[in-house]
Amino acid sequence: MFSNMAARTRQLVAALLFIFGGVLSFPLSQDTQHTATCGYESCHATKSNMLNVHLVPHTHDDVGWLKTVDQYFYGDRNDIQHAGVQYILDSVVDQLLKNPDRRFIYVETAFFYRWWKRQSSSMQQTVKQLVNEGRLEFVNGGWCMSDEATTHYSAVIDQMTMGLRFLNETFGVCGRPRVAWHIDPFGHAREHASMFAQMGYDGFFFGRLDYQDRTRRMIDKEQELLWRASDSLTPPMADLFTGILPNGYNPPPGFCWDQSCDDPPIRDDPDLEDYNVDDVVMRFIEIAKNQALVYKTNHIIMTMGSDFQYENANLWYKNLDKLIHYVNALQTNGSKINVLYSTPSCYLQELHRANLTWALKTDDFFPYADDSHDFWTGYFTSRPALKRYERISNSNLQTCNQLEVLGGPASTKGPFGEGDSDTMKKAMAVAQHHDAVSGTEKQHVANDYARRLAKGWQHCQILVSNSLAALSGSTAERIYCDNLNISVCPLTESSKKFSVNVYNPLVRPVTWPVRLPVNGSAYAVSDANGKSVDCKVVPVSSVTQDVRKNRGSAVNELVFQVQAPPLGYSTYSVSLLQSGPPPASTQPRTPTAIQNKYLQVTFDPDTGLLSSLSNLETKQTVKLTQNFYWYNASDGNNSHSNQPSGAYIFRPNSSTPFIISKTAKTETVQTSVVQEVRQWFSPWASQVVRLYADSRALELEWTIGPIPIDDDLGKEVITRLDTSIKTSEIFYTDSNGREVLQRKKDFRPTWHLKQSEPIAGNYYPINSRAFIKDDEDQLTVVTDRSQGGGSINNGSLEIMLHRRLLYDDVRGVAEPLNETSHIFPKGLVVRGRLLLSLERPPAAADAHRPLAQEVVLQPLLTFTNGELHPNTKLEFSGLQAALPPAVHLLTLSQWDKDLVLLRLEHQFQSWESKVNSQPVTVNLQKLFSTLEVLGASELNLSANQWKDDMTRFDWTAQTGAESLPKNSEAPSAAAAWEVTLKPMEIRTFLLRVRVSLR
Repeated sequence: MFSNMAARTRQLVAALLFIFGGVLSFPLSQDTQHTATCGYESCHATKSNMLNVHLVPHTHDDVGWLKTVDQYFYGDRNDIQHAGVQYILDSVVDQLLKNPDRRFIYVETAFFYRWWKRQSSSMQQTVKQLVNEGRLEFVNGGWCMSDEATTHYSAVIDQMTMGLRFLNETFGVCGRPRVAWHIDPFGHAREHASMFAQMGYDGFFFGRLDYQDRTRRMIDKEQELLWRASDSLTPPMADLFTGILPNGYNPPPGFCWDQSCDDPPIRDDPDLEDYNVDDVVMRFIEIAKNQALVYKTNHIIMTMGSDFQYENANLWYKNLDKLIHYVNALQTNGSKINVLYSTPSCYLQELHRANLTWALKTDDFFPYADDSHDFWTGYFTSRPALKRYERISNSNLQTCNQLEVLGGPASTKGPFGEGDSDTMKKAMAVAQHHDAVSGTEKQHVANDYARRLAKGWQHCQILVSNSLAALSGSTAERIYCDNLNISVCPLTESSKKFSVNVYNPLVRPVTWPVRLPVNGSAYAVSDANGKSVDCKVVPVSSVTQDVRKNRGSAVNELVFQVQAPPLGYSTYSVSLLQSGPPPASTQPRTPTAIQNKYLQVTFDPDTGLLSSLSNLETKQTVKLTQNFYWYNASDGNNSHSNQPSGAYIFRPNSSTPFIISKTAKTETVQTSVVQEVRQWFSPWASQVVRLYADSRALELEWTIGPIPIDDDLGKEVITRLDTSIKTSEIFYTDSNGREVLQRKKDFRPTWHLKQSEPIAGNYYPINSRAFIKDDEDQLTVVTDRSQGGGSINNGSLEIMLHRRLLYDDVRGVAEPLNETSHIFPKGLVVRGRLLLSLERPPAAADAHRPLAQEVVLQPLLTFTNGELHPNTKLEFSGLQAALPPAVHLLTLSQWDKDLVLLRLEHQFQSWESKVNSQPVTVNLQKLFSTLEVLGASELNLSANQWKDDMTRFDWTAQTGAESLPKNSEAPSAAAAWEVTLKPMEIRTFLLRVRVSLR
């Protein structure tokens, strides 16, 4: 298999040399030694007439959880948890060398990368030999094992690409994982399965499954299935064979031989009193037979390891060697049990060879419950500030990556010093871990994730400044204001004249509202062409003044709307016209309505609450009320269950939330640029209902905290939108920010649900949007971070915003989710935005798809004090022309000196738009304004295989559409640069480019 692949690789290199017209530094899999027998060729033989038990030695190494990633690697802070990854890898390599039959799999590249850098060249050669012989095998291979509920697909693809690239460049084809392995995430997203399929994985194994779902699947022998993970991509493009492991990811009871375990070793000296071989063998055979009853073939898998195990690998391997020997010895007496060292890929190969049909699944595995009152739906919202910071960091990283390419070599070494994107890439990759952005780590670990993101952004700021200097011709210092959400920016607060550079990372023009903290009462703003821009000064709200503490002094905000070209920037000049007192105070009343040319929003004058939302273009109106509530978090002293709410689990004491206030105190700001109704519900809950002049979306900017706990009650705070839309108990959420799935109250598509938690059991992850609709109206809510939510009542949509809990939920973190900081010692204050869009259902995606992308990849503002040099280039676009609305630039990143990684995606599903759910063609040579594309070759999604070389196992579903044959026609020379994108398709290219800044 691999010799053929190597031949194809050599042919492709030759072809690329022809296309690129020069020597190419080959970035993908190197030829492996001819003696290599890795992958499927390295599997031990099995016996067709027996039950084959595949023992998989493994360790599960969290990239941060109870300890920081550094503490886990070094084995520091063992007072918290005994765990040291460097010692695990040292010990495993030593033990693998002692017996060629032994196997081990490793998952988290973030740890392996650190360990590898510290090894001698001789040790590295030894490890390469183990990999080439299939004795050490990598599975999954991403930088981390990402969370599946709260991660955005773009960040997941990035972290997988980083980990797999390291394995490719270090070990060649033998380092490429064949199997995706998510043994610990708390529920599983359909979009993750789709991505894994497009990355070339042959199969996927996970450990956690809803307890009711597992019971049903065990009875029907459907713990192994075919997951059809897209309703837009043609099968088998997003089909993924999926296996559910028998014991989570732990060994069967009684067979854990790690130093952290208490199970007795195999004592096989018959002359000693405690000889136990017969007992161990009989217990093992009984467990194996019972497991085989709930799986479909004569092959079963057992995970022999767990969290941070194998620090003393000798304990494990000495007992596993004995177990295999003594169980197999019984075959001479007629036993039909065959035990072998194996890996997930070797097990998968045997399932494929069985040539069976498999149950088909088209939904996802959310929500996950491990008992009747234990729904893991709290982490969808846990640590909302960290979730927002991670999302902003992703936006900043994509901007950093793009400007590194557009600005050329001067970006990394320029007038502001040496900048890099790698520090930010690693920080973002670690943040995707299933105990990072999920919010399920200890507080000091959450602080460490945030610190890493901040450090990465510091490195990127140098790069961005260098790049903008190269593109604009100005080396004036650039200032970054990262606290604009609380009206803090020292430059704009004090300067009489400054400029604002607005960089747009999207491939279409955007209009974006800018709010700058100022102390003057009148300003003039002009665009890149010197044209005056309508701007207004409004007072900073009292809530903002309170939450920013002493970090800023602005009494006003300067508000104006900017327009930025695709993949480029525009510069706006701001001049102080009048200092002095703030403008006239806001109106302390509730208006009947606010409106622009697109939307009208009405309010109830008696309560101060929203009462309706109208789309003036489509002439549709829905009744809409919105308020804030809190669920009383269970403390574990419930008559039905002792399960409390915690970082993972959402367990309200009652199905009826407490309303914070039935009325809101209001004040109004009405200008030509923006209209605001500022609502106060309590000292710790407020909101601004905001409508900009040119916006088709209504903004709800909420501020929650410090959540009071002086009544000794943990609180889970929600906002609820109640409408006149007839939803029939159905609503919709996105999967990792991409495809949308239908949800139904108290219902699961693949089993008959016995609902025991009417609120928590109906919560789902909302990564970027959720909507409710009927035949006439669709209300879409676009979020600025991952959150949990549900539709508990018809016409209703609720979203959890913030949680403050007083008890641990007994799932390992051993710490209540009670966030404070030195700035907020009485409890964390969190601010965020929801954007509401009201459309006719057939056209709703045309609005919410680009809107969500604007929130995920928002413009980056940089500031320059004083007058700009007259020769400064005030506007720039990296594209020759804007791309069609259906096309999204997912990745533009420097790969090597002259090589750029490009991902283009179709961002519409096949069914959701009459206009945009059509194939779109883009010409790569006519794409960029400053990059001359000299050559291109297509890769798989994770950029670790050439697209034409990617082959996967074929699987047959019991039901559903058959897989269609691949189109094998070669493109004509004329069409070589033409890239056609079908709905929901992502295409990945490696470009050889020449930068030509003009």
